[in-house]
Amino acid sequence: MVDIFLIIVTLVAFIILTVVALYLLVHYQHPDDKNEAYLPKFVVIFGFVLAGATVLMLPLDVANNEGYAGCAGYDTSFCGGLNMEIMWSIVFWAIPIWVFVLIPFSTFYYEADDGMLMAGTSYQPDGAPKSKIASACCYQLFVFIIVGGIFGASYFIFSETNIPVRSYEGARLLNGFTDTVTPRRNLTTGELLTFSSHQLEPMTQTDVNYFKSVANEGIVELTLTVSVSNFYAGLMAFFGWFLFAIFGGVGLAAMPLDLIMMYIKRPRHLDAQEFQELQTSLRERTNELVDIGELIKIEREEKAQLGLTSGWGATMFDSEKRKEARDERQAILGFKQAVYLLEQDVDDFQACHANYENYNPLIPYIALVCGLLSVIISVMWFLHIVIYVLPSPPLRPFLNNFFGWFDKWFPLFGVLSVAIFTVYLLLCAIKGCFKLGMRFLCMTLHPMTPGKTYMSSFMFNIGLVLLCALPVVQFCSTAFADYAKYATIRQIFGVQIEYLNFFSFFWKNDVFIFAFLIIMLLTSVYLACKPADQATNSQALRDRLNSRRS
Repeated sequence: MVDIFLIIVTLVAFIILTVVALYLLVHYQHPDDKNEAYLPKFVVIFGFVLAGATVLMLPLDVANNEGYAGCAGYDTSFCGGLNMEIMWSIVFWAIPIWVFVLIPFSTFYYEADDGMLMAGTSYQPDGAPKSKIASACCYQLFVFIIVGGIFGASYFIFSETNIPVRSYEGARLLNGFTDTVTPRRNLTTGELLTFSSHQLEPMTQTDVNYFKSVANEGIVELTLTVSVSNFYAGLMAFFGWFLFAIFGGVGLAAMPLDLIMMYIKRPRHLDAQEFQELQTSLRERTNELVDIGELIKIEREEKAQLGLTSGWGATMFDSEKRKEARDERQAILGFKQAVYLLEQDVDDFQACHANYENYNPLIPYIALVCGLLSVIISVMWFLHIVIYVLPSPPLRPFLNNFFGWFDKWFPLFGVLSVAIFTVYLLLCAIKGCFKLGMRFLCMTLHPMTPGKTYMSSFMFNIGLVLLCALPVVQFCSTAFADYAKYATIRQIFGVQIEYLNFFSFFWKNDVFIFAFLIIMLLTSVYLACKPADQATNSQALRDRLNSRRS
């Protein structure tokens, strides 16, 4: 029977995610995109909903299956009335469609008329502009061929999973299982399982009690071919882990610091001398960046006139051009970083003086409260990894007991706690990406600034969130294995995907989790020494640009 409460919660969560996505789009979009770029807006809104639904599916899965012990003889996917296996399959297909089809196509379409960005390829030989749709389709076809080839070859080679199980001889008919079904114990989760129709399912308590007394047990390997949707979920999680281990580790340390710094650097009323000094400093920085912007513009116009390009095809066989392209990229990234920090300082300056009376004084205190809460969550994640995730066997259940205690007190609190800890990791991945790009100029900055964010930045951030969503779900299903032991996703990631050929080395040896923890510790030490973001030296950047033109 369908649990009406879970249906209502699912619908409410979907509505909330949609409303939040619309609000963020309206609040952050640039005025130039107000009545344009409808396709990218659609992709962004429902991409946000998809990312939120992915991480919130884990607590829904737990709530749907938490009463498994009381629904003996039924499929574990239906204990709460929701078929979580089908719902997860929909998510597993939707994420690669969004990441590798809709977001790239929308980005190419949105930027098709930017001749400099596309290295001059948005015009035909006779000078007439190409169709934006035709240009986007050409680039998308290239992406589709590469991604399709990788996905197809990977499934053909690595689709088998070898699950170590403990086999019990002498099975007999119990609760609907025929005597041809041999019960087995999963060596990862410790659960007794039955094998039927290519699906491993936990046994009912009656079966468990019987087979605990069965002798003649031995360890065997059960070889299965993983379904296409489950395999691609594992493949997407594998690729996403490279991003999540880096960005999530950085963000887990940076998130509390940046929120607390918002309180420390909150706007204060300036006296006449402080106002004059700050105004002079901002004016000088503005003039320097205007000069640098003019140098970059002149350099790019000269290259366009000479027909020079800095694309991948033009530089991959020429080391000198590759070095020149890297220098140009570093200069542009340094310029963007300096402009962003200047804009932040100008906003703070206006809040201290011109807009002081209109500034909401509660914002810094809200940031402080959120910062203190994020400190607690980050520390608890660190302790949980050290105490439960990495040791084998775990030293203590830790957060699993915490969630279980909440469920006994008030069931909804345990599920909400899982949702908070899961969503927090996804937010940390976004923070880590921006923080890493800000400090080391290793990637293009895509900050989310109210009223100043172009759709290209929206789509970049949504793509990043979707790539990190499945690693977050996999990590949380492992970290909360005791609490979520009956969840469908635990059987998918913890039983099938964990033992996939080639990928199993990374999962079984916790390679990504160790990397995640080490990066978090290194970032904490680094930010403790250099807590504030600093702009690239404008004079050095100007000298570098002048030397490139000489």
